[in-house]
Amino acid sequence: MYCWVKCCRIRAKIPLIMRNTRVTHYEDTPRDVVITGNDYPPHYVLPRHAHKRGQLLYAATGVVTAITDEGSWVVPPRRALWIPAGVAHEVRMSGAVSTRSAYVRDEASALLPTHCRVIGVSLLLHALLLEAVDLPAEYALGGRDGRVMALLLDEIAAMPALALNTPLPRDPRLARLCRALIAAPALEIDIDAMAHKAGMSRRSFTRLFRQETGMSFSAWRQQACLLAALTRLGGGDSITQVAVDLGYSSASAFTAAFRRVLGAAPSRYLAADERWRRDAIDA
Repeated sequence: MYCWVKCCRIRAKIPLIMRNTRVTHYEDTPRDVVITGNDYPPHYVLPRHAHKRGQLLYAATGVVTAITDEGSWVVPPRRALWIPAGVAHEVRMSGAVSTRSAYVRDEASALLPTHCRVIGVSLLLHALLLEAVDLPAEYALGGRDGRVMALLLDEIAAMPALALNTPLPRDPRLARLCRALIAAPALEIDIDAMAHKAGMSRRSFTRLFRQETGMSFSAWRQQACLLAALTRLGGGDSITQVAVDLGYSSASAFTAAFRRVLGAAPSRYLAADERWRRDAIDA
């Protein structure tokens, strides 16, 4: 009985320092990977900032939107966004959000993307992130903790990329208009109106837009609308209300477009696996 009590007291002294803390205190930690976990209230905004390390931003619950000079990325539950070191980004929360973030030194991120990318998250990666957040910042490299972090890096590199971003053109005229459309997306905004606002002919606008973004304007507009829908649905808005606000003729038309582009109906796409949600809350 004495030994059990003594062990419990020893364990109780181990601080869980990586929850609800700023990574700036740990970016110079002599480890390849540092993990933090944070909870945010609805509509919370992290102002534009950058990190010394690359960041894997995992949305355990809630929907996160990250904005950089290159575009806007939406991260639904159980997906993650890789942000390379030095990339300035703003992060917006839709609904209550619980995150886990892995910060990776450049020396250890050779196999990771060189641009921002939303990735899928496997059950294994999910479990590794939940486990790693409670490890000490200077975990033992040669023991179990070090192996957990090494496996976490391998699993990040193996995850598939997901098309959950809206690229921003570099041309200042197009970038200004696209940022405004991302802020207030709607299907009725047409090419002629955009070309006129840019001071360009329709032909010049469409050619430059595809050159700058790799997409036609209509495809880009639909992507912007659907990613905005993901954010609003994650915040609790109804499918019908979102469909009407974005300019779809009906909820079924919106659902069909959503399924065609993102591969599943909205309700299914955002449905959280109950076991994962329970793990994220209880961890």
